[in-house]
Amino acid sequence: MAASTNAATPPQRRSSTLARQEALTGYLFIAPYLIIAGIFTYGLLAYVFYISFTDLTASFAQKPPAFVGLRNYIRALNEPDFRVSLTNAFWYFVIVTTFQTIGAILLAVLLNTRLQGIRFFRTLLYSPSVASSVVISLIFFWLYQRRGFINYALGTDIAWLRNADRIFDPILQVFGVTSPPNFFRGPSITWTALMVMNIFTTIPTFMIMFLAALQDIPGHLYEAASIDGATGPRAFWYITLPMLRPVITLVVILGTIGTFQVFDQAYVLTEGGPLKTTLTPTLLIYQKTLGKGTQPEASFGAAMAFILAAIIVLITIIQRRYIERANLGE
Repeated sequence: MAASTNAATPPQRRSSTLARQEALTGYLFIAPYLIIAGIFTYGLLAYVFYISFTDLTASFAQKPPAFVGLRNYIRALNEPDFRVSLTNAFWYFVIVTTFQTIGAILLAVLLNTRLQGIRFFRTLLYSPSVASSVVISLIFFWLYQRRGFINYALGTDIAWLRNADRIFDPILQVFGVTSPPNFFRGPSITWTALMVMNIFTTIPTFMIMFLAALQDIPGHLYEAASIDGATGPRAFWYITLPMLRPVITLVVILGTIGTFQVFDQAYVLTEGGPLKTTLTPTLLIYQKTLGKGTQPEASFGAAMAFILAAIIVLITIIQRRYIERANLGE
């Protein structure tokens, strides 16, 4: 009787029923993740967005917090420390993203050769990216000491982690500019030292991405180019770089997000000093929210966090549109 019923069911209807059953099974499998992510990610995100419009200052146990509108956002935009942290983050983003992208491409090209022992060098160069950022920070803390290895090797006596001098000041003074705005004076020597450390630890990760992309480039493209006389740097410029553009887009966007969210290195090595020249937005948000040395201001910290998120999203959209236009040759 069942066989006769199935035989009477149209094939299109049976296919639709099977598709619904498969979809239901899929939803059941991912239901645990959706529930956990909904509660502990999106639920908490919505709650933090809510408290950014309240006066929750003393503790999270304060009930109910009063609605204050955009007061926390206006205060954050007028907060001098927040503007300083955004300026520091901007220099960090520009310099670190540029050098880590270029360095990762060059290192990937170098490791994409068929030399004896190349796997050993790939493993060796990738190893810094698997180490804990706190461990790397402590190693560099020793290197940057006044009596550390760097000063010993260079024969200098520079307090790398306590030097608030701006690196562009000597260059501007050559052109007679002795009192430029702080923004144009560039990052401090301490902040630059932290940038070097971050570039050192992030290049291996992005190098792996570029190396995988390089090995997907068809060899016949280089063979055709060599017939036309395009070898070496010309082949790199006209074949390798265009084929790497999707990965470059990904690396630049990931680098942008990572640089604006930098926290652990500045927290471990300098705690925002000297003279707030290494103060980052996330470090300031942490200090304000949990009240490190001051009264906890959860709502104020939440407002700064959403302003920072908006800045990251805006820069990411601009980068993506610019790179997509470059890919289309506009």
